Amino acid sequence: MTNTGIRTEEEGSGPSGYAAARLRLLTEGARSGPPRRAALAELTDEWLAGLFAAGAKDQRGVSLVAVGGYGRGELSPRSDLDLLLLHDGSDTDAVAALADRLWYPVWDLGLALDHSVRTPAEARRTAGEDLKVQLGLLDARHIAGDLGLTASLRTTVLADWRNQAPKRLPELQELCAERAERQGELQYLLEPDLKEARGGLRDATALRAVAASWLADAPREGLAEARRRLLDVRDALHLATGRATDRLSLQEQDQVAAELGLLDADTLLRQVYEAARVISYASDVTWREVGRVLRSRAVRPRLRAMLGGGKPVPERSPLAEGVVEQDGEVVLARAARPDRDPVLPLRAAAAAAQAGLPLSLHAVRRMAAGVRPLPAPWPAEAREQLVTLLGSGRPTVEVWEALEAEGLISSLLPDWERVRCRPQRNAVHVWTVDRHLIETAVRASEFTRRVSRPDLLLVGALLHDIGKGWPGDHSVAGEIITRDVAARIGFDRADVAVLATLVRHHLLLIETATRRDLEDPATVRAVADAVGSQSTLELLHALTEADALATGPAAWSSWRGSLVADLVKRVAAVLAGDAAEEPETAAPTAEQERLALEAFRTAGPVLALRAQAEPPAEEPTGAPEPLGVELLIAVPDQRGVLPAAAGVLAMHRLTVRTAELRALDLPDGVDGSVLLLNWRVAAEYGSLPQAARLRADLVRALDGSLDVAGRLAERDAAYPRRRGVVAPPPRVTVAPAASHSATVIEVRAQDAPGLLFRIGRALEDAGVRVRSAHASTLGANAVDAFYVTGPDGAPLPGEEAASVARKLEEMLRG
Repeated sequence: MTNTGIRTEEEGSGPSGYAAARLRLLTEGARSGPPRRAALAELTDEWLAGLFAAGAKDQRGVSLVAVGGYGRGELSPRSDLDLLLLHDGSDTDAVAALADRLWYPVWDLGLALDHSVRTPAEARRTAGEDLKVQLGLLDARHIAGDLGLTASLRTTVLADWRNQAPKRLPELQELCAERAERQGELQYLLEPDLKEARGGLRDATALRAVAASWLADAPREGLAEARRRLLDVRDALHLATGRATDRLSLQEQDQVAAELGLLDADTLLRQVYEAARVISYASDVTWREVGRVLRSRAVRPRLRAMLGGGKPVPERSPLAEGVVEQDGEVVLARAARPDRDPVLPLRAAAAAAQAGLPLSLHAVRRMAAGVRPLPAPWPAEAREQLVTLLGSGRPTVEVWEALEAEGLISSLLPDWERVRCRPQRNAVHVWTVDRHLIETAVRASEFTRRVSRPDLLLVGALLHDIGKGWPGDHSVAGEIITRDVAARIGFDRADVAVLATLVRHHLLLIETATRRDLEDPATVRAVADAVGSQSTLELLHALTEADALATGPAAWSSWRGSLVADLVKRVAAVLAGDAAEEPETAAPTAEQERLALEAFRTAGPVLALRAQAEPPAEEPTGAPEPLGVELLIAVPDQRGVLPAAAGVLAMHRLTVRTAELRALDLPDGVDGSVLLLNWRVAAEYGSLPQAARLRADLVRALDGSLDVAGRLAERDAAYPRRRGVVAPPPRVTVAPAASHSATVIEVRAQDAPGLLFRIGRALEDAGVRVRSAHASTLGANAVDAFYVTGPDGAPLPGEEAASVARKLEEMLRG
């Protein structure tokens, strides 16, 4: 078939007139963005309606329908025209002739055309078989012809979509997931596909389809603006390239930025990333809501039958103070008061990440709208919750993004704004600066067993590239920023100095190991001088590996790792000094002596619970301020005190933040010794138990009438704790030459209820005597040191010490 007659008939007033008007519209500077897209759609509608009127002998029973992007009125300069010629089947020859008169002029102008000719029944059947066809029909818009035919199809398609939503929405979600796996995440790609990548225009269309199902709806704040921004960028891309492309290539970004009136390509990418982040987050929330609704529909009939027709009450499980789990999400407790609890956002985020659960949209928005700002410096609990969040591994990412979507991160850490969505034009990097920082913290969480201060490692990971938002050397700028941020977070001066060193020198080990002669003593000495201490070297080694692993697959290898390890070994040898002795303990206070004498006199435990304010943040204590209240326990020296006391506290749901145990010699004239336990504890949630009740249970635990292990096992069986975090395995080591008078066993593990009880019982079972203990909880990590001796009071022989450590580690892993 030829189309010569058709072209001649429509020449002048048809294609050429449309082409000229289209060219003027696309080249005039007065219109851009939504007005230009709407005008282009309107102009195209008028042209196609004219073609339709000229070619249709009778417009009854036939109509021209725009579908897909054209149906939404989103015509970019090089967009396809998605058209459906709908007919009632009464005159197929006339419909075929009409189709020719419509399609050929479009092709003659070089416009891409996606067309079909169907009856309503055929359209409905095809939609049922092909999800993409059904999605296109959801945006069907009448152009010309029989309006009733178009309206009937729209009504039918929408009804089918809503009726079939429980089946089709999971299919759509799977399509979105497959596309994301194939195309990557728009918010991180240097050459993103604006349409197909996750967080792109396809996902925005999918959210419209979900809303049309009436099953769930996307969070609308910012969504329309994000979609508009991506469409504007695609318009500029089409005009800059003259091609129908959705791929924002590097060589075209400057031209696209200029077309949009933006400063440069980085500004362009940042706007694209911000839009993609809004759409991605809306998609996460929406698909989670779809899943919740579908699960609810599936179980509701059974629940109604079990409850006799009553309405089921959602189960709420406490996770932390003011935070509960409900229906697979973390929500605020009914009694939570964000306006009176500035730590609540961090506590909720840490609880969610530790449980491996998403934060509910409503909870995040409620906190964003009503929470009080944290004081400066932060209270110790806020810092601990931040560390717990950062140390939660992969779940940290989703929780962090939820906080960031509602502006909570920038509120907590104002310096974050400069790195948010900032691109990195380096082929090695696979993430934006902000996501790279979070990825580094995720990687660092795997190395918390390698360092004595996991809190400093995790915060150093979060801040190591914070200077990339400023001009000049980002390590130098980052050091300055880190000093301010770390002090604001509430670290003391010694810890601020360590964090500043980590940020300033986070590239030192990898650059020295790969570019310098390690046989030159001056090279090693320079690194040692920059690092300053063994503990900082330990942190810097872990941060170096975490940073490289979070950068991308090309940034780390076994070869690079071996070079860095060799350098660290050489620097450690330079930094090594005399063996450290057991930390000196302060002389007992008057209250401690009073409690010790009372315990000796009564031959039983004596307890004192008292609240104590945190020391000032600038006080150079060398360690974070402990949390909670001080608990003093004095017990006549005997076996089993440590596991008994720790077990009783775990029974009462008290979290041990710091713990010290030591033997206290009584004053002259009193023959005997007392064990003094000076602990800092906090309630998991709710209020603290009374000291008298704790003492009564401790008495029973010490005389064997209270089965602490059994009680803890029963509670765990009745209320199993959700553990979403796959924590690094515990690590138990013997610290060589750490003390001349005792063997020092170091334990690094994930904090958990009853952990100190299990460790104490294992040491008791091993037949060793705990002369002193120093335990601390840093975020979700327990870092404990136990100074133990044999029954004769002497340090353990080397092989026996190694055996005790090995058995303790096996117990903790099991």
